[in-house]
Amino acid sequence: MTTPNILTWEEYLQKFNDILNGDITSAPYDNEDYLNYVKLNRSRQDRWLKKLKLNEKLVHLVKQINTPQTWYAITEPWCGDAAHNLPVFYLLSQLNEHIEFKIVLRDTPPFMIEEYLTNGGKSVPKIVVRNEKEEDLFTWGPRPKEAQDLMLSFKENNTPFEEQKIILQQWYNKNKGEDIQREISLLLENVLQLA
Repeated sequence: MTTPNILTWEEYLQKFNDILNGDITSAPYDNEDYLNYVKLNRSRQDRWLKKLKLNEKLVHLVKQINTPQTWYAITEPWCGDAAHNLPVFYLLSQLNEHIEFKIVLRDTPPFMIEEYLTNGGKSVPKIVVRNEKEEDLFTWGPRPKEAQDLMLSFKENNTPFEEQKIILQQWYNKNKGEDIQREISLLLENVLQLA
């Protein structure tokens, strides 16, 4: 599956640089708000990559994978939730040579996101884990359940966007990646039991 919208982690990080250096100026990166999102997200990603403490149980589960898997992360550099969640998947993928981690750009064809909608929407990030036959083993996303519940309550209560961003950021900071790791553990346990 080689298409122009699939990147390695390194190519994805380079895309951030290209946007921030002004090498990519097409929509939505011709909008200052989106440039600010990319700058913030790069900083948040870097922080998670340096400071995230991986759960020992999850590390053990990841190391038990003994057949090839591809972990596709459908996202875009402007996505705030991706900045908090993708570093977890990337760091885990580095623990096992059987895992290949790929970034799939949501807004560049072919549109893989169309197969993985959340409540009818193209919410990202969306993680799709497939076996060597490209069969889905599990999906995750766009955010941990408690954070998703927060988003649903924001919509119900018409919470202003700026307030949503602050509350969600505080949730991620306080949670320290614990919920996402617990959710991935449950998904991987299921896959390993079926193997």
